[in-house]
Amino acid sequence: MVDNSIMDKAKLWLESPVMDDDSRSEIKSLMEKEDSTELVDAFYQDLAFGTGGLRGIMGVGSNRMNRYTVGKATQGLSNFLKKTYLGQSIKVAVAYDSRNNNKFFADVTASVLTSNGIEVYLFEDLRPTPELSFAVRHLGCQGGIVITASHNPKEYNGYKVYGNDGAQVVAPHDQQIMDEVNSISSLSEIKFDKDESKVHILGEEIDRAYLEQVKTLSLSGEEIARQKDLKIVFTPIHGTGITLVPKALEAVGFENIHVVEEQAEPDGNFSTVPYPNPEERAAMKLGLERAQAIDADILFATDPDADRIGVGLKNNKGEWELLNGNQTAALLTYYLINRWKELGKLTGKEYIVYTIVTSDILGKIAEAYDVEHSTTLTGFKFIAEVIRELEGKKTFIGGGEESYGFLVGDFVRDKDAVSACLMFAEMTAYYKDKGLSIFDMLEEMYRKFGFYYEELVSLTEKGKAGQEAIQKRMKDMREKPFEVLNGEKVVEFIDYKSGELKNLQTGENQKLAYPSSNVLQFITESGTKVSVRPSGTEPKIKFYFSVNSEFEQSSSFEDKLDSLKVKIKDLKSDMNL
Repeated sequence: MVDNSIMDKAKLWLESPVMDDDSRSEIKSLMEKEDSTELVDAFYQDLAFGTGGLRGIMGVGSNRMNRYTVGKATQGLSNFLKKTYLGQSIKVAVAYDSRNNNKFFADVTASVLTSNGIEVYLFEDLRPTPELSFAVRHLGCQGGIVITASHNPKEYNGYKVYGNDGAQVVAPHDQQIMDEVNSISSLSEIKFDKDESKVHILGEEIDRAYLEQVKTLSLSGEEIARQKDLKIVFTPIHGTGITLVPKALEAVGFENIHVVEEQAEPDGNFSTVPYPNPEERAAMKLGLERAQAIDADILFATDPDADRIGVGLKNNKGEWELLNGNQTAALLTYYLINRWKELGKLTGKEYIVYTIVTSDILGKIAEAYDVEHSTTLTGFKFIAEVIRELEGKKTFIGGGEESYGFLVGDFVRDKDAVSACLMFAEMTAYYKDKGLSIFDMLEEMYRKFGFYYEELVSLTEKGKAGQEAIQKRMKDMREKPFEVLNGEKVVEFIDYKSGELKNLQTGENQKLAYPSSNVLQFITESGTKVSVRPSGTEPKIKFYFSVNSEFEQSSSFEDKLDSLKVKIKDLKSDMNL
């Protein structure tokens, strides 16, 4: 039996005068099915902003990405902008990636914005998310929107909202926008009549301006010139990276770039991969094969909206390996800070930022160079918030998160795989010029700062029942936290929702200086860190494991890594994962 509230919502949609015929037919079909699961999942809730904005499976219903949920979100955003910038001319930049229906959703977005009197700066074709962030600042816009579901499966699409600083919206603006969206009681309140005179098309002029800024990040021009033939393999995994990553690499002098042709063409079905996510080895398979075939120096991959970077390299046995997001962020941090020091650029006012689920080795590196470091909640918008708060006071070197996102410099206010690819290629050239490999530097970094190893376990729980299962698991761990993990005492239990750190040895509680967030952390005697959080953009609960050990000269890389992997395996067993 379907809950009355769900059936009532479906009927409201069905009877709405703005509903198109195809959507009406689909709703009727769902209502007539004997199995009500699809109907319930489509209407039991409204899509809400998470760590990445609005995101969901495409289809009909209030819990799906479609003309009406995108239109409603845009109408709510329009109402917010008009109240916030009362009486002012308002400009919003709009971009989209390679996903199915993205041009359609971008057009719906532009239609609603212009119907509300807002000027729209719409990219002529697909572009990376970081370029949208740049465009907001470059054009002096009051907001930005990018249509993307990042690395999610092909069934998904999404809608990220940016503020006037080029960063994704944070509190209180995110909630204020949702309040405006939720105050729309009828779909007929959405203004869909597009005003073409208010649409301005963006093209290569923004590409050139963005690439000029990216070029200024380079720290090792002479080394690049000597290593211009560095053999680079790049795959955009059917996404937007193809538009700018090769150009960025060429702009600083790299001449030997090989694109994986099978994945070069934008394709919303991501036909060569199960998931378009550089975190997944399967998505990197064709890139690895190409890199091996031509004996490349480095392999890069970007996700569909080109804000995440995947890296492959050869170990000291000549075997190809994939770095995880923590290793990529740590290596870039190590290179950037060390290079800034060599060039005399460190003045005592520089800083880095990373998230609470990212490897603590980033902080260890910063401390060794007397560079300030801080942590934020998960989501790059929180890193961008720190950059905004410190703008004009201190200098941002870089920052990252374990989920394959990194940002160099501050002219973009979101993770940026375009500049990250450039900087990683430069780092590879810099060390190769000294007769060293990136794997050499990985080992050097671990010997200096401790061998940190991390793994992520994601459990998918779909639909209403899945959401309830995730909530129950979080509730159980919150009410009865682990006291021992892998034979070690848990010394600190951190609940970011209540904003408290509890010392399990003394019983003392400490208040946290973070916004409330549904994240739990368990810290053991040896510094092992286990973090648990529901995803803000996918039907998943995520478990982040971080273990570390001193890396003695007498130990080999492989033996130390194996011992840390065993430790994580035992932790998973303790947590029934």
